[in-house]
Amino acid sequence: MYRRPRRNRKSEAIRNLVQETSVGVEDLIFPLFLVSGEKKKIPVDSMPGIFRFSIDQMLFEIEECLNLGIKSFDVFPAYPEELKDPFAKESYNPETFYLKGLREIKNRFPELCLMSDVAMDPYSSDGHDGIVQNGKILNDETLEILAKMSLAQADAGVDILGPSDMMDGRVGFIREELDQHGFTDISIMSYTAKYASAFYGPFRDALDSAPKFGDKKTYQMNPANSKEALIEADLDVEEGADFLMVKPALSYLDVIKLLNDNYPLPIAAYNVSGEYSMVKASAARGWIDEDRAMMEILTSIKRAGAKIILTYFAKDFAKSQSR
Repeated sequence: MYRRPRRNRKSEAIRNLVQETSVGVEDLIFPLFLVSGEKKKIPVDSMPGIFRFSIDQMLFEIEECLNLGIKSFDVFPAYPEELKDPFAKESYNPETFYLKGLREIKNRFPELCLMSDVAMDPYSSDGHDGIVQNGKILNDETLEILAKMSLAQADAGVDILGPSDMMDGRVGFIREELDQHGFTDISIMSYTAKYASAFYGPFRDALDSAPKFGDKKTYQMNPANSKEALIEADLDVEEGADFLMVKPALSYLDVIKLLNDNYPLPIAAYNVSGEYSMVKASAARGWIDEDRAMMEILTSIKRAGAKIILTYFAKDFAKSQSR
């Protein structure tokens, strides 16, 4: 036998030499949940190890993460029902706790990369990503609200806006508004291929943002479709997106590869709450090795073509690298 592939697997040192895909902490964005008030660190029951933080506690968490090498964060707001309404007006109220929190984070840690979420559902009394009228989600009318939200978040100091709503034309609408108001250096990481997935359950738990009726299938993508992602990506590129994101990651590795093969923009993938919680729940029962499963998942996402991974494993991963 002249060819023996096992020769390149015979020791850890050699395996490391020939390893084709590597994940580093610099590839990761850590999603965080912000609540109003002080001295709050509330566990998310369906996401072991993940918490809702008030801003004072979130600043401690971010500092700890920075010391571990995590430099990028995506902050999501958890709003009480009394602050929600059908038009998400709280999303662009300059005195709202979310915008004040973003500003405080960026003032305290100017070196970090701060990402924010652009969608109506955390602020909407309907729990949908767009304005609801007679049971339908209005597209064009929603864009006006998304633009106001984007301008408010840009003014608060975010580096990257993440439109996660899946309304048609929102990237171009937001880009035009940003540029007209002098925010030409604010990046847009578009949720390009966001699927109507069952894996979002724990996230909606954390934000209490589940739809009050129906589902999101008229605007989020059908899990059976991949070519449709090319249509969405074409539009986002034309409209000025700086990154293209696929969400969720694990069931859509083929879509990550599809976008990476066809577009020069950096591809991001969101390793979502349900994917995270499945590993945590299985590991808690001793069914799988948590660290090995985490590494295998993150490596598979990177191998598929994602340059950037949003993951709730970010802190666990960073700690594993420092052991």
